[in-house]
Amino acid sequence: MSVAEPRRIVLFRHAKADWPQVSDHERPLADRGRMEAAEAGRRLADTGIPFDLALCSTAIRTRETWKLAVQEFPQRPKTVYEERIYEASPGELIAVLNETPDDLRNVLVIGHNPGIQGLADILAGSAEDDARELMARRGFPAAAFAVLSFTGTWKDVEPGVASLDDYWVPTD
Repeated sequence: MSVAEPRRIVLFRHAKADWPQVSDHERPLADRGRMEAAEAGRRLADTGIPFDLALCSTAIRTRETWKLAVQEFPQRPKTVYEERIYEASPGELIAVLNETPDDLRNVLVIGHNPGIQGLADILAGSAEDDARELMARRGFPAAAFAVLSFTGTWKDVEPGVASLDDYWVPTD
């Protein structure tokens, strides 16, 4: 693949989690979260992006979100459950993305706030239509995702390198 061809990063926050008496890492999805995860999966499938890789936090709620969302995809991408995504800062998420092999074009990251929203904010040097304004107004609620594109290698992922092409939140 040429480095001139655009690559995409989709940042996907886990769906609504429940609050049982378990550690934060072990929190499952709430009923609403299960519905939102499937809805987000349908919307992600509708983008037509052929994902090469999904990087998912090891937390129960992200794993459940991914399991429900990916059922809506025409083809399941390779999935890597990455401990470093749990509670990761934007800089830590960039470090994970920088390790992506250059033969991959489209990567989905399933993670947590504030890292996911922070990464979307700092990567987006430009934005399509009103995506940035909408993201600033709505924040990054559970099950939201942002689609960013950039040219170059995965080692080139750094603040301001990408365009925010799409932003989606589940309906209230």
